[in-house]
Parts: sequence; C-alpha cells; structure tokens
Amino acid sequence: MTQWYQLQQLDSKFLEQVHQLYDDSFPMEIRQYLAQWLENQDWEHAANNVSFATVLFHDLLSQLDDQFSRFLIENNFLLQHNIRKSKRNLQDNFQEDPIHMAMIIYNCLKEERKILNSAQLSNQMEVGSLQNTMIGMLDKQKELDAKVKAVKNSVIDVEQDIKTLEDMQDEYDFKCKTLQNREHESNSASQEEYKKEQMNLNKMFLSLGLKRKEVVNKIVQLLNTTEHTQSALINEELVEWKHRQQTACIGGPPNACLDQLQNWFTIVAESLQQVRQQLKKLEELEQKFTYDSDPITKNKQVLQDRTYSLFKQLIQSSFVVERQPCMPTHPQRPLVLKTGVQFTVKLRLLVKLQELNYNLKVKVLFDKDVSEKNSVKGFRKFNILGTNTKVMNMEESTNGSLAAEFRHLQLKEQKNAGSRTNEGPLIVTEELHSLSFETQLCQPGLVIDLETTSLPIVVISNVSQLPSGWASILWFNMLSTDPKNLSFFLSPPYAKWSKLSEVLSWQFSSVTKRGLNADQLSMLGEKLLGPTSGGSHDGLIPWTRFCKENINDKNFPFWLWIEGILELIKKHLLCLWNDGCIMGFISKEKERALLKDQSPGTFLLRFSESSREGAITFTWVEGSQNEPQFHSVEPYTKKELSAVTFPDIIRNYKVMAAENIPENPLRFLYPDIPKDNAFGKYYSRPKEAPEPMDLDSPKGNGYIKTELISVSEVHPSRLQSPENLLPMSPEDFDPVSWMVGPSEIDTVVCITNQPFVGGLSRNVLFFFLFFFPFFFPSPSNIHETLNAS
Repeated sequence: MTQWYQLQQLDSKFLEQVHQLYDDSFPMEIRQYLAQWLENQDWEHAANNVSFATVLFHDLLSQLDDQFSRFLIENNFLLQHNIRKSKRNLQDNFQEDPIHMAMIIYNCLKEERKILNSAQLSNQMEVGSLQNTMIGMLDKQKELDAKVKAVKNSVIDVEQDIKTLEDMQDEYDFKCKTLQNREHESNSASQEEYKKEQMNLNKMFLSLGLKRKEVVNKIVQLLNTTEHTQSALINEELVEWKHRQQTACIGGPPNACLDQLQNWFTIVAESLQQVRQQLKKLEELEQKFTYDSDPITKNKQVLQDRTYSLFKQLIQSSFVVERQPCMPTHPQRPLVLKTGVQFTVKLRLLVKLQELNYNLKVKVLFDKDVSEKNSVKGFRKFNILGTNTKVMNMEESTNGSLAAEFRHLQLKEQKNAGSRTNEGPLIVTEELHSLSFETQLCQPGLVIDLETTSLPIVVISNVSQLPSGWASILWFNMLSTDPKNLSFFLSPPYAKWSKLSEVLSWQFSSVTKRGLNADQLSMLGEKLLGPTSGGSHDGLIPWTRFCKENINDKNFPFWLWIEGILELIKKHLLCLWNDGCIMGFISKEKERALLKDQSPGTFLLRFSESSREGAITFTWVEGSQNEPQFHSVEPYTKKELSAVTFPDIIRNYKVMAAENIPENPLRFLYPDIPKDNAFGKYYSRPKEAPEPMDLDSPKGNGYIKTELISVSEVHPSRLQSPENLLPMSPEDFDPVSWMVGPSEIDTVVCITNQPFVGGLSRNVLFFFLFFFPFFFPSPSNIHETLNAS
C-alpha cells in the first residue's frame, strides 16, 4: 500500500494538511499520477547530489510522457492538457536547478510521513482510551463478581455453622436429660461421676453459648456484606444500565445485556432467602432451648427485619422495563406513541427464582399519580386499550428470563365535555406522559408490592408530529435522568453543544454506518450558536433554538431540517453516505476554500440549507487556480431522487450553453477520486434490448423509451474558453449528435426552469432509446412524439 493511498484514507483535518504541501511549483496531480514511482526514489540523496538529481529530473519527465500516452489512449483530453502543462512548468522551474526539485519532493514526502504518524498517534490515543475504559469495566465486573461470590460463600459457611450448632445443642440436650435421670443415684461412685458430667455440661453450655454468638455475629456480618454488595448493584450497576438504556433509546451505543445483572441479582436474592430460612432454624433452636442473654433471642427480630428489608429492596429494584414502549412501525423512534396504533413494551424481573414463575400478574396503567393531570392546563388524558394485564413467566423469553411482554396495547384520548382548548403552556409534543406497571409478590410471611415506570413518552395523534415528538424525547433523555419529571418542558434546560453534537451524530450512526465527523459537527454548531462561536463545546443551546424557532432566515427550525436530511439519506442516499462520498454539512465558504485549489471538474456533495424536506446538491470548480469559478446545481429532493438515482444523475449530468454540445463537467469527487471510481458500482445497469428478429419477444406498447438526464442551461459567458471545455466522451457525443442538432435543441429539451439563487437550474433531457436499427426518426418525429405524449 503506497504512502499516498494511506494519506487519502485519513480524516479531513489531516487531508487539509496534505493539501497545504502542494502548490504550482510541484502540483498534487503529479503526486497522484506517479505515487508509486515517486516513493521508490531516493530524493534525500538527490537533494545533495546534482548529478543524481539531474538523472531523476529526466526520469520524472519520462514518467510524465508515459502517463500522457496512457491518457492519449483513453482519449482523455482534459488530463492530456493538464499533464502537458505540468511538464512544461517543471521544465521552466527546475531544468537549471534539479536539486531544488529534489528538495521539494523530499520535504513533501517527509511531511506526509509526519502527517501519517500524527494520524496514527491520534488513533492510538483513542484506542488506548477505549481500552482503558474496557479494562476499567472488566475490573469493576470482576470486583462485583467477587463480592457476590463472597455473599454466596458466607451463606454456605453460616449454613455449616448452624448445622454444627444444631448438633451441639442436640448433644447438650441429650446429656442434660441423661444426667437428670442419674441425679438421684446415691452411691459415692455415681456422685463423683455425676459431678464430672455436670462440669462437662457446663463446658458444653459455654461452648453452645459461644457458638450461638458466633453464628449470630456471622449472620450480622453476612448481612453487612450483602447490603454493601446490594447497594453497588442497585445504586451503581442498575443506575448505569438505566442510563445506558436512555442513551440507547436516543440512538446511542446499544445497551449492555441484562443477563449479567440478572445473575448477580438472583444470587443475592437466593442468598437472602437462605438467610431467612437460617433465621427460622435459629428460632426453632431457640424454642427448644434458651437462657438469659441468649444472642438468638436478643437479635432475631432485628435480623429478620433487616433480611426482609434487604430482600424487599432488592426485589423491588429488580422490576425493570427491559424494552421501552415503542411502535413496531417505528422501531428506531421509541417512546413516541400515536393514538390508535399498537405499541409494545417488555417488563423483566432480574431476580430469577423458579417459585416466581407464573406467580406475578402485571397490570399496566397510564399516568398513574401524575400531578400534571390536574396542575397543567390543557394536559391530555388517555385510556389504555387492549389487554392490560400479563403474567410474568420464563417460557416466552428466548433467554429464559422472568418477563412479561405487552404486544397489543393502544392509547385513546379521553374526550372532555366541550371543545378542547389549546391555551396550555405545553404543545402536544412537549407533554410528557408515563406508563406504570404494578404487581405483587406473595409468599408465606412475605407480601411485597412491585412497581416500575417507563421513561417519559410523547403521545401524538398524527404522524406529522413524529419529528417534533422525537425532538422532545432526545432533549429529555439527553438532559434528565428522572423518569417522573413530567413537567420538564415547562422550563427546559439548555444543552451544551458538546453533548448535543454527540446526540446529533447518533441520529445518523443509528440508521446508517456513519455518524458525523468533527468538520460536519462544526458547521452544525455554527448554525446553532452563530458563526463567531466556532462550534464551541461549552456553547449553550436553548430548546426553542433547537426545535421551535426558525433557523437564520429560513421558515423552519433546525431539527426539522436535520430530520428531512435523515429521511433523504435513509430512502435515497444510504450507500453513498455509508461510503463517505457525501461531505454533507459544509458552509459555502468552506466549500469554495476546499475546491479552489483542485483540478477543474472536482466536485463535492453537500446538503441544501434551504430545503425543509431535505435536498442534496453538488458544486464543482472550473478554471485555473488563480481564477476559479464555482457552480452549484439546484438541489435534488426526494421527488427527483425517486425517479432517478443520485449516482445516475451524477453520471449523466450535462451543462449546455446555446449551441454548444451538452457536456458533463463532473470529473473528480473531492479531493481527487475519479467520478466513476466513486459511483460506478451504483450506476444502473442498462437493460438488454430484445434482438430485432426475435419472434418470441413481447410487442412494444407503441411508445419510444426515454431516459431522464439532468441538464443545466447556462449563458455561454459562464463557460470557460473553448480550449478549456470539458469534453464529452465519444460514447456520449455520438448518440447526442445523431439525435439532436443545434437548431433542434429547444425541441428535444423539456424545460422546467425554476429560479435557483447562487446555482444552475435543472432541466430534464429525454434521450430516446431505439430498439430497431431500421427505425431512425427525424427531429420532427421526435417533436411530434413529445407533443403527443
């Protein structure tokens, strides 16, 4: 892999540094054409040896001649012109001073290596940071594993101690009864034996008391360890999982699986259940035998209450919403529900105990105990339709978890008497609601009410409200962690650009393979914060600026513009976006700065800033680097892209002035990727026409087939001089020159001129595809065909 190829794979911030290395003295075109040869020469030696520099100078000219011959074979007039010009410049500048040329090339190659090393170091730092994070997470997981195992082992240890205690107590009880039977024996030998047994019993009593105290102390220590471990699970791990779930809901990284958390919760719950049984066993032992200051009698109630409290806290915390409410029709937009449309939601109990299977009946409620229903004017109320109860079981889940999934719920708005007013402080898409889920765990001596709530949801009545509803979900989950804060939008907080930019990037990466890079986010940051901010990470953005106020001089807000572009990408530009062909978000000033030093015909793709529904355009450069001219075509919306794919538009695009032959000005995708290399794999394949004499072929429908081609009409003065015109290939020129003469241009072009400020208007040229070699219509026939259709 050449050094030059590696450079082209870098991010734009590093490519900018590469562009600054080359100018007219040694143009980048030569670096591109002769990449392998240039990198194989010893330019450092040539920079210090005039003879060797002279040899390399003439070798370089020979290489350019060879390249010219290749372009001659390809009939590429423009590149022939460029390479001849580059050769003349080299001869003019370095014929008398080849060492100077060698020094320039040596320094360029050396600086390229520095840029590559800098990029690799940057990547290593990012990877290192990620690795450190992963190591930290693994260490934390190992630590929790050890704590949970310690709880489990302590329970086993206590179980063994209780068995030992029971054996000691049984032995003590047996010997007490035996001694009582011998108490009235009168002979002296028996009296001596009796006293000895009495002393042994006293020792056993002391040992029994010590063992009871030891067991109680171990249970206290066990509960301390359990409480500490349980606190880490509930207040750290579960909280982090819920935060990751919030992040995943708004397009962030996928949430971690709950199975590990369930395993920990279940082990701790089983341990507490065993402690409950152990305390019952101690109570039985106490009933058989007790004494003053018995540690069991003194501590049993406290231990029972503490065990119950820990188990109750654990079981209540383990009741979670595993999958937040979501309409199956919009899986990537959870928490936005439309009235009358079914939605799904899944509950899970992280304590997986077999005795709970089919014993927990879950009921779903809407806006339970929500004070906003009465305190916020105009707050809507809804009823839940469908089966609102479900029994949790282990059979429906693929992983055997204890879960309940509601699949057929719907919402219906309650109609109040009289007409509903819209005088409330919140619009429909700012109203936050919640779903609550209730169940009850009943076991002998144990009744625990369980309840959990979903993240706040937005209820819409029309699908057109979905983008604004999703904006509310983004803003809430980005800035709040309290699911019960349903008054959030009465006073929505500002968002830092550093956080909002990350969330915006997620909107792209969650539906495509690419998020937004630093340059794209910088442009969006300037759009929200103003051009003087430079996309500051600490810049604060109000909710109204993001979603409600019209942006700059447009008649739509920022978020609806982004939403339109997302829809355009998903439906029409997905492959091009994933391949990185679309620069997308770039200001016109930056666009011109990037293109001005490029070869004529270099173009880039960006999204229109003036279209609410999403549109894409391309801008290309013409002329010399001293006087470059830039042209932008009228943006393409989903209407045009539904008829012709964007790669085909780029392939067939033509510019026409007066009687000049239409030409395609697009040659290189920025920075220097040949157009066909970038888009060729997405071009539509031509359909094979039937053989003229094929008797079995289907009959035509009486119409001549057409092909849609985008054409821009410009005034001749906007084109370059004839010698700089970008030529058509013979394959394009032959059919056009045969079909359309200069005088018939107005006849074969269907013009739908639409004014487009700052660019070229688009028209559509219908090219006729003829299937029969003996059928050659005249221009007048074509005119008649167009009029007839």
